[in-house]
Amino acid sequence: MFLIGQYDSPFVRRTAIALQLYGIPFEHKPWSTFGDAEQVAVYNPLRRVPTLVLDDGEALIESGAILDHLDELVGPERAMIARSGAERRRHLRITALATGLADKAVSLIYERVLRKEQLKLWVERCEAQISGVLGVLEEERAQVTAPYWLGDRIGHADIAVACALRFTGEAHPHLFDARYAALQAHAARCEALPPFQQIVQLLAPPSG
Repeated sequence: MFLIGQYDSPFVRRTAIALQLYGIPFEHKPWSTFGDAEQVAVYNPLRRVPTLVLDDGEALIESGAILDHLDELVGPERAMIARSGAERRRHLRITALATGLADKAVSLIYERVLRKEQLKLWVERCEAQISGVLGVLEEERAQVTAPYWLGDRIGHADIAVACALRFTGEAHPHLFDARYAALQAHAARCEALPPFQQIVQLLAPPSG
């Protein structure tokens, strides 16, 4: 199987880190959704990443759907999320906040580099959404004494948060700073793990 997308995307990165933590071998095709859009379109008509192409040629799109398949592949005992119940719902909520944060951070970059004159209302809205999510995640993480969000074992929520925080910090350092000590500590713990150190790429925004 092969994974399409560059690792400066928090969505591609979280997928690749999960693949490595699960011990699932894959080939990486670092295609850009801008410069390599036509190659991406062969497997994903949305021209978006991540896209995971399985050995039989089936293409899975969107990081959540890809990870759902990987969880099924490794089985409930190894899956990095509870199979059902309140723990699963909490895990999915944190993940949704993290991926929403990443999505708004990406939108803000596109607004900055692709639009000659930024739309002030849109910038303010994105920044408010980013700050709001960071505030909620900071408060909740500060109340957790375990190494990871839901215990001693890393899960998809931890990975999603860490990847979103790295991207936001690189893209918008004025938004993710020392105010968020608990989140910075969480990110540092995750980023110290070998898969995070191996699967990383300095953010390179598209040029306008």
